[in-house]
Amino acid sequence: MLYWLTALSDGGDFFNLFRYITFRAGGAFLTALVFGFVFGRPLIDVLRRSQGKGQPIRDDGPEGHLSKAGTPTMGGLLIVGALVTATLLWARLDNLYIWIVLGVTLSFAAIGFADDYAKVSKQNTKGVPGKLRLALGIFIALTASFLATQVHPIELKNQLAMPFFKDVLLNLGAFYVVFGTIVIVGAANAVNLTDGLDGLAIMPVMIAAGALGVIAYAVGRVDFSEYLDVHYVPGTGEILIFTAALFGGGLGFLWYNAPPAAVFMGDTGSLALGGALGAIAVATKHEIVLAIVGGIFVVEALSVIIQVLYYKRTGKRVFLMAPIHHHYEKKGWAEPTIVIRFWIISLILALIGLATLKVR
Repeated sequence: MLYWLTALSDGGDFFNLFRYITFRAGGAFLTALVFGFVFGRPLIDVLRRSQGKGQPIRDDGPEGHLSKAGTPTMGGLLIVGALVTATLLWARLDNLYIWIVLGVTLSFAAIGFADDYAKVSKQNTKGVPGKLRLALGIFIALTASFLATQVHPIELKNQLAMPFFKDVLLNLGAFYVVFGTIVIVGAANAVNLTDGLDGLAIMPVMIAAGALGVIAYAVGRVDFSEYLDVHYVPGTGEILIFTAALFGGGLGFLWYNAPPAAVFMGDTGSLALGGALGAIAVATKHEIVLAIVGGIFVVEALSVIIQVLYYKRTGKRVFLMAPIHHHYEKKGWAEPTIVIRFWIISLILALIGLATLKVR
């Protein structure tokens, strides 16, 4: 919205700053951060009063989690509120990539909100039926993937870019929309599975978003894409503003989610943020790189899949408990130890993902 202040510029004054994506990204970050600090405590108070007993805790989970009973959930409203407000304020609203990513974020947030509300109101851990959640998620992701193919330049339409290889594209044809759907839905559910300890999910999301934001900015500039030998995707540079807002909103939320958490993000936040990461990857043609920078989420999801399949086949468990962060809890690791080590791994993976921009 503030981009239109450039109409008041003569080319050499303050208003000219609003032409620069990097300047507006900084503004989005600060706006989202302040939003989180200002509205965080009031929102937590409202959630605590309205939810009563807070998020229900699984009886079969680690014993240490029983002490978290009464902690309110739906804290993802704070992140999404900060993210959407800052993006609408600082991004170019004539950019279709912004609307695709925002649409996915808000739609998955709505699914998560319904699930959280069902859990809190009924005081059980089931929430919205899984098949319904999955069907809605597939519809949203399918729509977003199709729209992305309509915005992508013709030479990249339905093409899958391969990291580490220059000018290598795999033509998926009509299947690309299905592939993009799998990426978005998979990312949303993987982040949702990761959100099981105080501060565990939000920092890896912020780190992955930061890496994807740099990638979006690079592939959205002709000079950078030519220098790095990556595929040029015009218009994606604006996504940096979205990711900066996500980072700022995430920091604001982490202030209250740090152990011991005063609020949980809930499915409202985890589904929304995971869907956003998937949508950014599809928009920037870096779907495979998402699996690298979001490697923590991949491992968490795979641990659940492996556990379920192996148990059904043999009646035995590979992990003491899945997702894998609970396995380490059962092994006696302290919760802050698990969280911080997962943060470190996320940072390393993000750096590897960024290296794919140059190692070709």
